[in-house]
Amino acid sequence: MGATGPLAGVKVVELGTMYAAPTAGRMLRDFGADVVKVEDPTSGDYARQWVPQKEGLSLGFSRLNAGKRSVGIDLRDAEGRALVEKLIAGADVVIESFRPGRLEAWGLGFDELRRNNPGLVMARVSGFGQTGPNRLLPGFGTVAETASGFANVNGWPESPPTSPPFGFADSIAGLAAAMGVAMALFKREKTGVGEEVDVALYEPLMFIVGDMFLKYTATGEIQQRIGNSTGAASPRGIYEAADGKFLSIAASNQAIAKRLFAAMGKAEVIEDPRYATNADRLRNNDDVQKMVIDWCRTMPRAEVLSTLEKFEVVSAPVNDASDVVEDPHFLERTLVEITGNDVLGKVLMPGPVLHMKGYDGPVYDGVPGIGEHTAEILTGELDLTADELGALARRGIVSA
Repeated sequence: MGATGPLAGVKVVELGTMYAAPTAGRMLRDFGADVVKVEDPTSGDYARQWVPQKEGLSLGFSRLNAGKRSVGIDLRDAEGRALVEKLIAGADVVIESFRPGRLEAWGLGFDELRRNNPGLVMARVSGFGQTGPNRLLPGFGTVAETASGFANVNGWPESPPTSPPFGFADSIAGLAAAMGVAMALFKREKTGVGEEVDVALYEPLMFIVGDMFLKYTATGEIQQRIGNSTGAASPRGIYEAADGKFLSIAASNQAIAKRLFAAMGKAEVIEDPRYATNADRLRNNDDVQKMVIDWCRTMPRAEVLSTLEKFEVVSAPVNDASDVVEDPHFLERTLVEITGNDVLGKVLMPGPVLHMKGYDGPVYDGVPGIGEHTAEILTGELDLTADELGALARRGIVSA
């Protein structure tokens, strides 16, 4: 590891399960925070049951939780909640993903917790947020992807609305929650007062597709599915080369479009009134796309990409997982290893989502078992005696 992470010394208690809240926890862990994950002492985070798995270990859970510490405490039990309240009293940040009102019913709402910890930052991730008519509705990422409007514009005109094959909304919400925590910690440096951060799963995704709401309210037009196009620039899309491999091209401004036509040996196209401007090309997009499609099919992908690189046209191969983990650029800059887990062996995953000069990122040292650090945390940090810990474990309130 390089220099100490910018969040070194920040203690996070993660009450969130599944995807979005643990993503936020991982973002903070990536930059130096100590993240204590509170799990059910018997079943743990439901994400432990996700597939794919290797010898019973969920790969998705591993990616989001490597390097965190796990403490097994039953939040449904009053004594368990009292332990969590003590943990939070010494923490900087809490991340939670219960349905709004659940923590308040347990006496662990923000107002209650900050009585003992005025500087506490609490990030709350829920389906529809802490306010509004839909606040009590349950919500997972799939619901956010449909409610936000994303699924309705994702796919091809002839296909039904399509959700992504991964946790898209959850991931973006987790990033947003981590950003909210960072802002709240910054504010706390100036005021000494903590902050409640309210993240609805759908809102960060709705921001990303926000142009379509402007379009509708300004023109009355409802955006529909248009495949690989954006409806904002031409030519742009994914194209097949002669060897059956795919690549992307994004000629999203006038200079790049001009260079693309030159690379295709059709420099004169940019002078044609039908294709002279982006607006012209969009009006005649089918013709423009046919030119690009036909040209890409004349040579193997490597040759297409080499030609585009010479002409400084924005392009890239359509990579699968094997392409990514063999690419020298990604190996040097982006991919990291989860260490210290015999089941996983040598596996790679994406590391921190951004880079900071002088900080190389954390070591992802192992995937915690359910309550693996319970004794370490409760006796070492909450000063429980071994006898007290044993008594709680025998009653199932904490993991042994």
